[in-house]
Amino acid sequence: MTQTPISTVNPFIAAAVARALAGDVLSAADGYALIRADGVDLVATMGGAAELNLRARPHRQVTYSRKVFLPLTNLCRDRCGYCTFVKGPNQRGAHTMSPDEVLAVAHRGAELGCKEALVSLGDHPEWRHPEMAEALAKLGYDSTPAYVAAMCQLVFEETGLLPHTNCGVLSADELAAIAPWNASMGIMLESVSPALFEPGGPHHGTTSKAPEGRIATLERAGEQGVAMTTGILIGIGETLDSRVDSLLAIRGVHERHGNIQEIIVQNFRAKASTKMRGEPEPTTVDMLRTQATARLLLGPSMNIESPPNLNEGGCQTYLLAGNNDWGGISPLTKDFINPEAAWPEVEALRRLTADAGFELRERLALFPEYVAAKGWATSDVLAHRMAELTADDGYVKRELEVG
Repeated sequence: MTQTPISTVNPFIAAAVARALAGDVLSAADGYALIRADGVDLVATMGGAAELNLRARPHRQVTYSRKVFLPLTNLCRDRCGYCTFVKGPNQRGAHTMSPDEVLAVAHRGAELGCKEALVSLGDHPEWRHPEMAEALAKLGYDSTPAYVAAMCQLVFEETGLLPHTNCGVLSADELAAIAPWNASMGIMLESVSPALFEPGGPHHGTTSKAPEGRIATLERAGEQGVAMTTGILIGIGETLDSRVDSLLAIRGVHERHGNIQEIIVQNFRAKASTKMRGEPEPTTVDMLRTQATARLLLGPSMNIESPPNLNEGGCQTYLLAGNNDWGGISPLTKDFINPEAAWPEVEALRRLTADAGFELRERLALFPEYVAAKGWATSDVLAHRMAELTADDGYVKRELEVG
């Protein structure tokens, strides 16, 4: 009887994992090999990523932020092929929140123990829609970023919630106006792939998704000492190599400024009303190889997240590929970007985290190591508020954790 030979790990994969564990910086070629790992190669890649994560976090803690989601406006200067959040000004569901609406939601979130106010909106909608410019003028503002800055200040001063704003590409002056009222900020790079801008691609005809502008925003934030969350969106037509290139572009910003507090590896979800409604979604295996590659390329200290609500059945395995964060979870508001995907209950998230051998801990919008290091607070008043909420290690004080 002939025995089936036991598969062995590809020597190039094994060497790349070993170099990462030795503290070496991996090359693009390493990434291109790791992102294609399957079978025993994927097992080895995930194992190395998980070990690398634990070297930075031997306490085996996985974090989340208890947040309230404030969709300030769903108008935008662009329309992407996979997006249902953005509406035209005359389209059903188009809405810009008033200050009273913002405060009503923020107050309720604070009552429920939220610490973060996630402010999300379209990119400079007044540049495309006169209706938005008119609405801003009635509110007393000449631009969407100016309104964002005012609403962040209002939320912080009235509720004590710490804003974290995602509002697209920003100039240095726009960033400087918003940052003092934000614990951290974010902009997804998504992808550096030029193919996505070709006719039929999800970014065709858009300007706000140009990778040069998004990387420039991350750079400007670094120059101003603003901690940023960014990441990649996979399954939108990019190649495997371009995923690696995108991760390396983010790594380059972090090497220059040290301000990338987290990278999100987010999976595309097909939505019925979009151009990409018939496109296949990334599998759990595809997510795992991308997450593990991200960990090995970016090193042990980087925080890596994938939203649990976008893969409810398989998200637990993410913790076996080097992920250490679940992102924001709201007890009040839905995920307005992916409204079909409900947030998990915190207690359910705690159980599935424990089943994988980790402890769930609450964090602020600014990650624990950035809180503990001091100097990353964008203003003295925010620094004082963060000190009230956190222990010396930068995590939310255990007595203030909810759920």
